[in-house]
Amino acid sequence: MAKGELVQAIRLLTAERDLPMDRIIEAVQEALATTYKRQYGPTPDVRVELDTDSGEFRVYAEKLVVIETQDESHQISLKDAQQYPGEPGLNEMVEVEVTPPNFGRIAAQTAKQTILQRIQEAERDLVYDEYANREGEILNGIIERVEPRGIIVNLGKAEAVLPLQEQVPRERYRITQRLKVYLVKVDRGVRMPQLVVSRAHRGLVRRLLEVEVPEVFNGTVELKAIAREPGSRTKVAVAARQEGIDPVGACVGQHGVRIQNIVNELNGEKIDVVPWDDHTDKFVANALRPAQVIAVLVHDAERRAEVIVPDGQLSLAIGKEGQNARLAAKLTGWKVDIKKESDAGGETQEAPVPPEPVAVAPGLPLDPADEPATMAELLERVPNEGRDEA
Repeated sequence: MAKGELVQAIRLLTAERDLPMDRIIEAVQEALATTYKRQYGPTPDVRVELDTDSGEFRVYAEKLVVIETQDESHQISLKDAQQYPGEPGLNEMVEVEVTPPNFGRIAAQTAKQTILQRIQEAERDLVYDEYANREGEILNGIIERVEPRGIIVNLGKAEAVLPLQEQVPRERYRITQRLKVYLVKVDRGVRMPQLVVSRAHRGLVRRLLEVEVPEVFNGTVELKAIAREPGSRTKVAVAARQEGIDPVGACVGQHGVRIQNIVNELNGEKIDVVPWDDHTDKFVANALRPAQVIAVLVHDAERRAEVIVPDGQLSLAIGKEGQNARLAAKLTGWKVDIKKESDAGGETQEAPVPPEPVAVAPGLPLDPADEPATMAELLERVPNEGRDEA
């Protein structure tokens, strides 16, 4: 490779890969300094400089100024040192060019290997820097291929894996399909950063609500808790931070447009939006909607809520395969026992719970601390972990 061709190749590669040229040149120069020391002995403080105009490499080494040299690789005579800028004096250090006659050939071979290696490292660092601070965000991707470890999603500048446990059982994925994913984890990796995305994480619902509901995005409506069974049903507890705002109505939107957009993105997953309440009995009753509740008996010591419902509402309160009761328990963080009125007998001493509005579209407190600590944990965890538990 000719001298000028090397610089031109570096320019083309860095432009094509969108990498900083000075970063690659710096890497080449460091590699050549190491090569020089290996070839010509352990000269201290060797520096290699690439002339980007001519394509020539020059090697510089610091030498000690002495009256008479005994080791030319480390010393320079006082007489010879006078030709250098500043006229260095005795026992001072001066940088001297020590480029060997055949260094150009060695440099070209080393540079080629180093460029390929450092381009890969630079790409890895750029991708990591691009996505490391975006954990917990929604990204748009295209399904590229299917591998044993999961579905590979192209995010534009990087590829991410959608593991089996982060997929929604009822969703069907196909090559070239566009979809929104939740970025769960970014690991630097050995060769390239490893990105793990999810369609099943409850954070996806939270982010979709922030996109669709301006009041959630600007903080006037707070998402207090989310409980999700991916692909089937999600319950969201909301509260207003400003008087005069209906948090449930804000999330649902006029004619249900806002919540329906989220349902469509989740391929028909039902979403219940219920009002948050600081009083446990009222919050538990709200969480069981759309079932009607007669009374809630709270047992603080056991963190258990005993719920009395009309006989005709028992099946609705429990839900299909216990789903409604299960989601209510996850949403409130309380164990929920449901009894029908005829079986409760004289136990309903608590005041009846007044009905609250609920929005149904045809978790626990949001805390990033529930994210897995390592990539290995994330890829090996059980299916429900990180989706709807604290």
